[in-house]
Amino acid sequence: MSRGDYLWMKWRAIALLVLGRKAAALSLFDQMGRHWPDDRYVLASRSHLLAEAGRTDEALEVSAHLVDKHPSHARLWFNRGFLLEAAQRDDEAITAFRRAVEIEPKLDRAWYGMALALIRQQRLEEAVAALKRNTELQPMSPYGWYQLARVHVDRQQPAEALKVIKHLKGFEPKVAAQLERETGLSVPKAS
Repeated sequence: MSRGDYLWMKWRAIALLVLGRKAAALSLFDQMGRHWPDDRYVLASRSHLLAEAGRTDEALEVSAHLVDKHPSHARLWFNRGFLLEAAQRDDEAITAFRRAVEIEPKLDRAWYGMALALIRQQRLEEAVAALKRNTELQPMSPYGWYQLARVHVDRQQPAEALKVIKHLKGFEPKVAAQLERETGLSVPKAS
């Protein structure tokens, strides 16, 4: 098949996605995969659609092929890590996220995903390091801060958790209040 055939099929698949016909788009991407088995766009699209359809094992299989054929793309490693983390295959997820941040150190979502997998494994010191990097890269996102406070509580470091809660009060007061309720910690009111 020609490059023109590829482009025509790609645009048809995109149109199907726009129309909400994900199963038909996946079928078209499967067909494209038979003609262009190592194509990054085709593989990434198939993996994504398989994951959305709840076909996690197949999505992971395609994802493994994708990073094998395109190992220098951080976002592909992140996507693989995301799938693995969702499947609670934490060791593999951590490896994928580490590879993503080796390639692209500023990929904040990979630091966050790695932290979640590390937390589940009770590797809290490593999780703190990953969360600190995530919050450096995304200082206004409450997600990393929230998890960082929770990890400090789990590590019996209430003073550190309070620092995070106080920081969150400056830009995400609802998240700070939620942490106060969940942890029983409370930032003293300024007098």
